[in-house]
Amino acid sequence: MPSIVGPIKINSVDGGVINFGDSFYLSPKSTSKTSSGSGSFNTGDFLNTNNGVSSTNPLDPDVNDQNVSANA
Repeated sequence: MPSIVGPIKINSVDGGVINFGDSFYLSPKSTSKTSSGSGSFNTGDFLNTNNGVSSTNPLDPDVNDQNVSANA
């Protein structure tokens, strides 16, 4: 069903979908890669993390990991 949209203001969109009016199928796609050392994503109160020696290698020789193609 058609819709009438009044004045809008969008300051920013970070990885989301904006839709006005009718839509049959929305399928947003994204990929990301994060490199971090051991114990870096721990959250909470009074953490005690003993990691010893930790090493993270952010180099990626194969370049393509998660390819996103097509729209449906």
